[in-house]
Amino acid sequence: MGKPQLFLLHFAGGNYYSFRFMTPLLKKLEVVPLELPGRGKRSNELLLKDFDSAVSDLVQQITKLRNGSPCMLFGHSMGAYLALGIVIRMEIMHQSPAFLFVSGSAGPGVNMGRSWHSLEDRHLIQELTDLGGMPPGFCEDPELMNYYLPILRADFEVVEKNALDDCIVNVPIYAMMGDKEENVDSITNWEKFTKSSFSFKIFNGDHFFIHSYPQSIVDIIEKCYDSLQ
Repeated sequence: MGKPQLFLLHFAGGNYYSFRFMTPLLKKLEVVPLELPGRGKRSNELLLKDFDSAVSDLVQQITKLRNGSPCMLFGHSMGAYLALGIVIRMEIMHQSPAFLFVSGSAGPGVNMGRSWHSLEDRHLIQELTDLGGMPPGFCEDPELMNYYLPILRADFEVVEKNALDDCIVNVPIYAMMGDKEENVDSITNWEKFTKSSFSFKIFNGDHFFIHSYPQSIVDIIEKCYDSLQ
């Protein structure tokens, strides 16, 4: 068996490379970034717009990549929802992960009335700008927007059509959010999705606070895993 594995689930519009700022710090773990079709290394594949299909795709990747050691999942924003869906599927398969880390989201059932995937381009771009984390000038570049908007719409549709409200898993959950995020006051919503332990931490920052605290996030992940030994 190899090192314990940490599977990373990217945010909407993200890809295999979305966690490069954090992966070099995770020296105790085998870090395995995952990627949905239609972007990055899988740009030649069709985008998925269905939550169950996205979860199935990711579970297939994890199954092939498991090294026999315990594994954990970390998902940011869209990735948090997908990670929860993956845990449900893995528990059914009797391959339950040891820990679930979710960030940038207060979880299923919180503010699920929005429909970003169907917004007009200008309104979607404004929402993305308000969310934070966009490189300067990114949203003003027509070529970039033509490439990324279809990906973002597909990803938002995946999240917005999830059916996770009543699910409960058996693994510990650790939630993280930025203090400037919408719905940060509802972060403890995640507690109702596990029969095991629940912890959370609120960082200073917006939706993409993760870029400012890579070492702190790594410390949390490694400490939580060590607590299970």
